[in-house]
Amino acid sequence: MEALLLGIYSFFVWLIFIKFKWLPWNTKSQVTVAIIPIVGLTVLILLLNIVAPSSADVRVYKYTVPIVSQLRGRVIEVPVEEGNRLVKKGEVLFKIDPEPYQLAVNQLEAQLATAIASQKEQEESLKGARGAVDQADARMREVNARLDLARMRVAQNRELVATGAGNKFDLEQAEANLKELEGQAESVRAARVQAVAGELQVKQKLGARVNGEFAQVAQIRAQLENARWDLEQTVTISPCDCYVINLQLRAGGFVAGIPFNAVMTLVEAQGQVVALFNQNELHQVAPGNEAEFTLYTNPGRIVKGKVDSVIWAQGQGQLPPSGTLPMIGVLTQPPGRYAVKFDIADRDKEMFMAAGAAGSAAIYTDSLHAIHILRKVILRVGAYINYLILKLH
Repeated sequence: MEALLLGIYSFFVWLIFIKFKWLPWNTKSQVTVAIIPIVGLTVLILLLNIVAPSSADVRVYKYTVPIVSQLRGRVIEVPVEEGNRLVKKGEVLFKIDPEPYQLAVNQLEAQLATAIASQKEQEESLKGARGAVDQADARMREVNARLDLARMRVAQNRELVATGAGNKFDLEQAEANLKELEGQAESVRAARVQAVAGELQVKQKLGARVNGEFAQVAQIRAQLENARWDLEQTVTISPCDCYVINLQLRAGGFVAGIPFNAVMTLVEAQGQVVALFNQNELHQVAPGNEAEFTLYTNPGRIVKGKVDSVIWAQGQGQLPPSGTLPMIGVLTQPPGRYAVKFDIADRDKEMFMAAGAAGSAAIYTDSLHAIHILRKVILRVGAYINYLILKLH
């Protein structure tokens, strides 16, 4: 761009001083003609770096997702392929043999059915125990009534015998009946205690509940849900729209379910674009400013966007927790740069951007819009220069 401006300026100098000779071409005019472009271009470039800062360090970052099997087992299918093939979210990445996990589900389903039947049996036992207690209470009331009557008869016969109006045999008979009834009362009390103990035992078994459900049933149901979840994990699906790289898995291989043993890596389809700027270039930049950038992987193409945010943090401003005091003044580091994150315009959202792609960028602030055109021209010239491959082999 500077060369183009100098060319236009030189053309007008040639017309004015050489072609038409409107002004004399002497030492004074020559010095003036030489100073004007130097001062003008210097001021223009300095203003341009303030109101339309540029960066030659643009990076495309994409997060990666290491895929690890949740389970141990033999791999029976790997339907995905490595390379530049988009894998949609929810597509199958690989499958392991589900047979052992299906058997575990079947076993727990049978145990659950047995536990539910046992719960129903206990509930019926509780009804029977309650009935036995009620029956013992009724028997106890009956025996107590007969016992009261027998005591009364013994007392009456004793009074009659004492006055000589009664028969001693009748007294002995009444006393024998009383002892018999007392023995029956003890038996009924023992039977009632046993019935109450049986009822309490059943109640204790049924009283162990989790969220209103019989504890044993709840335990087996939880194990069954876990086994069903394990069965579902025999099919590993993609968590995102991604590309598969570092695919090491093959059908017939064995996965061990170890958290740090990744069998493939997914690279997200949509990444983020960040440009790095010197610290004094960002004082006019604000979220929402227009931005453009180019990538070496896409020569000649200008990608539109806006400033999402300036990431006002970098490693030199970090003090990690440590017992060591910071070293000051030994080796002075150059000021670190700050990253500016871009939002890509809708028209370019579907553009493929390779992870790690680099390029150049420019931000157009809200000041001096008239000279933004110079930065746009410079950026576009640089984009087309990217077509040049400067190597001799």
